[in-house]
Amino acid sequence: MENINQTSTDFFLLGLFPPSRIGLFFFILIVFTFLMALFGNLSMIILILLDTHLHTPMYFLLSQLSFMDLNFISTIVPKMASDYLSGNKSISFIGCGVQSFFFITLASAEGLILVSMAYDRYVAICFPLHYPIRMSKTVCVLMITGSWIMGSINSCAHTVYAFGIPYCRSRAINHFFCDVPAMLTLACMDTWVYEYTVFVSIALFLVFPFICIACSYGQVLLAICRMQSTEGRRKAYLTCSTHLTVVTFYYAPFAYTYLRPRSFRSPTEDKVLAVFYTILTPMLNPIIYSLRNKEVTGAMRRVIQRFCSVET
Repeated sequence: MENINQTSTDFFLLGLFPPSRIGLFFFILIVFTFLMALFGNLSMIILILLDTHLHTPMYFLLSQLSFMDLNFISTIVPKMASDYLSGNKSISFIGCGVQSFFFITLASAEGLILVSMAYDRYVAICFPLHYPIRMSKTVCVLMITGSWIMGSINSCAHTVYAFGIPYCRSRAINHFFCDVPAMLTLACMDTWVYEYTVFVSIALFLVFPFICIACSYGQVLLAICRMQSTEGRRKAYLTCSTHLTVVTFYYAPFAYTYLRPRSFRSPTEDKVLAVFYTILTPMLNPIIYSLRNKEVTGAMRRVIQRFCSVET
């Protein structure tokens, strides 16, 4: 294996599960989570598309979040499952680059979409009379397009660097996908300059957006406290708490993983944390937004009734 690692241009993903009964149990659990994520996010996208009551900026952004989550988990889990079932853990140099590019693009774009959703709630609660202007269809399209473009540019920079440096050690990546920091441990050159650029990138796409979200929700909480209507306060609090739950599940593991210096990181801990933002969060997002949202559950009933009436 060592000779193959040194002469082949392929990488080898060591994976997440050990070849044992416990590993098989966790593998089945991950596959089940993947199927739930596919069903949940596809259902959310179709529901928002079919029900006209959900044709609002908030749900337009939510449909994009579901679309990103759908692609996010599909970038990681199918390859991981294939490696586990076949026992062939190799991934081509180009395949690794493609996986890394889509992972970074979707991770960056989703972070920016969450900021857009926080801004939507901020305007809706703090400036309700200005909402149709500040959150027009054009503004929503610009937010979504900007998230994808900025995510792609950030991803290009990281991917081009990571796949342009020489790798002279074993090509076995101690991860279950092509994560750039895990790959850099195999490089035969000093990558400390790049590691500082990772800090800058994380600050721009995670830390700064999280500060913006925290500040916006600080203003939202003040506005909620001033509301006269008890029902209005309850609905606003429910919507904001839902979004904050999603933000916490997404940002916290990401920030903890990539803001630590390499000397404080361990491959096992990185892989466990990666499960949260690559697998669990895409599965939990549609559940959180549907079960705690009366508008979504109402839309589900209307769509089901519509299909039942068509069949009869």
